[in-house]
Amino acid sequence: MIGKEKDLNGYKLEICANSITSAIAAEEGGASRVELCQNLENGGTTPSYGQIRITRERLSIGIHVLIRPRGGDFLYSDDEFNEILADVTYCKEIKCDGVVVGILDKEGNVDIPRMQKIIETARPLKVVFHRAFDKCRDPYSSLEDIISLGCDRILTSGQANSAWEGKELLRELIGKAEGRIEIMPGGGVNEDNIAELLSYTQALSAHSSAKEDVASGMLYKDNKVMGMDEGTVLSSTKKVRLMADILKKPLKLR
Repeated sequence: MIGKEKDLNGYKLEICANSITSAIAAEEGGASRVELCQNLENGGTTPSYGQIRITRERLSIGIHVLIRPRGGDFLYSDDEFNEILADVTYCKEIKCDGVVVGILDKEGNVDIPRMQKIIETARPLKVVFHRAFDKCRDPYSSLEDIISLGCDRILTSGQANSAWEGKELLRELIGKAEGRIEIMPGGGVNEDNIAELLSYTQALSAHSSAKEDVASGMLYKDNKVMGMDEGTVLSSTKKVRLMADILKKPLKLR
């Protein structure tokens, strides 16, 4: 089943969902699509095949899958690159809507040959260049490289710790892109800043985890062994709905 992205008055709200539960919460809250991942505490990694398959079965909105074999940098070994290609192939086989991926060379430039291979493998799925962009040496030349590759979107915080802090570069990148590629702000986006961020940058989509802490449901506790009884982080239907409702109203462009 191919997902249908929900339009919110001309805007799109993408929720970074770290589980099937979070993905369902995103759809219930009115999100346009989800970026499916695991391990948000490490910046997100590729979800399991089971998570991808069941989420595809359960959701009717768009599903873009984060393809990142590990935390850390975006310089990958040959084995890691082959793992990326295998994951992309699986996402295509079960009819996900897109993949979210990024590879750099050791000098901090976009790894064009490897990205070309990924895009060839992924099509006709959409291909989004993720926040590896925020570790690129030169955002302007990297923007042009990614456009030349044919990627559909760049997810970026504007090379800052949050999209709000990077709003000046985000606005500049959107201007330089001139509609050739979508620039989607992500990083610390929430119900308190989404309207002003999109208004200022003139972006037409936003990426948020809409996360909240959820306590463990365990009644039995054994304190002799430390850890392994913590709560978890999940996307909040309420937070998603707050942002979706904001986007349904006209934003004053600056």
